[in-house]
This record gives sequence, C-alpha cells and structure tokens, in this order.
Amino acid sequence: MKNTKFYSLWLAIITIGIFVLQNLPGIPGFTETFVLNQLAVTNYQYYRFLTAIFLHGSITHLLFNLFALLFFGLILEKSLGSNKFLLTFLLSGIIANIIAVNYYTSSLGASGAIYGIIGALTIIRPLMMVWAFGLIMPMFIASIFYITADILRALGAFGPTNIGSIAHLSGIGVGIIIGILLKINKRKSIKSKDEQNQPNIKIEFDDYQIKNFEDNFMKQ
Repeated sequence: MKNTKFYSLWLAIITIGIFVLQNLPGIPGFTETFVLNQLAVTNYQYYRFLTAIFLHGSITHLLFNLFALLFFGLILEKSLGSNKFLLTFLLSGIIANIIAVNYYTSSLGASGAIYGIIGALTIIRPLMMVWAFGLIMPMFIASIFYITADILRALGAFGPTNIGSIAHLSGIGVGIIIGILLKINKRKSIKSKDEQNQPNIKIEFDDYQIKNFEDNFMKQ
C-alpha cells in the first residue's frame, strides 16, 4: 500500500467548504466569479478551468460527487500514492473543462475530475468489483456503462439535460490515458529492478589457461 496523505478526503472537505461559501448570503456573485464560462477564453480568466471543479449547483450534485470522490478516490490514492492521485484528479478536471468550455455556455462541478479517477482505476484495477447501476460488476464493465450512458446522453437519447456528458467523457478519457502511462512506467520500473537484481557472473581466463586448453583438447 502506498503512503497515503488522504488528499481525497481533503479535496472533499475543500469542496464542502466552497459549497458553503457559494450559498452564504453575504458573498454575492461568488459562484459567478469562479464558474467556468466563456470569460475563461475571451477575458483570459484561465483560473476558471481549475476553480469550477470545486463548485456545485445543488446539494444533490455535491453529494453524488462527494460519494464518488471518497469511494473511488480513496481506492486510487491507496493504489497510486497521494501525489499521483492528486495529479490525476486535477489534470483530468482541468482538461475536461478545457474541452467542455467549447460545448457549454457555463459549467461547474468535479465530475470531469472524478471520471478521470474512474478512468485511471479502470486501467489500474480493472477487475475490482464495484456497485454501479444497481449491480455489482467489475470496474471495467462499470466504465463501459458510464461511457455508453454519457455518449447516448450527449447525443440527446435521454432528452434535454443539464449533465455535462462531454466533460465526463473527456475526464474518463484523460484518466484512462494516465492509467496506461502509469502502468507502462510501473512495468518498466519492475523490469529495470529485475535486471539490476540479476547476478553478474563473469568468467575470465588468462592466456596460459587458454593456451593450455588449446594444447590439450584442440590438437588433432
């Protein structure tokens, strides 16, 4: 087990704190200041690609994301270590937002980052059993269902919705790529260690031994 700093728990606490700030009557315009919208591009307010990850539109939205963050996040953090987990979370969320801003006038939430965690887990622990869609199934099967549902939703199969399916798909795609890269790097590291642990056996002969061998065994 990797050394765990419980970044997933800290991210959950930060997200809850920010949700409280969003809903305090004494801080008007808080959400509008940090939400992802076209100002991120037109006014070069690039911080919105990060800050929008920690904003949520409702208590239900918040609770769903907190559950997924704590469940999947803790597992990935213990599997990869806290620093790689945090990198996966932030990179997936930011890239998902960079893509999403081209499709939505406004968006917020940690879903893209959480789907990145799911994507990475799909590669790192594909056979891990999880509860999804009312059934217990392997992680990779759950991811197939998640991806299929978001593709259908993005195509309008479920009617109008305010769910950011493009951000979900972008996030899980980034997570899968990160998972593949980390798995390749781990295999290379293991191979390198195995090679280093191989005994280095060297057999040396001096000129006298070689000549003596030739004289005794190679004469016809």
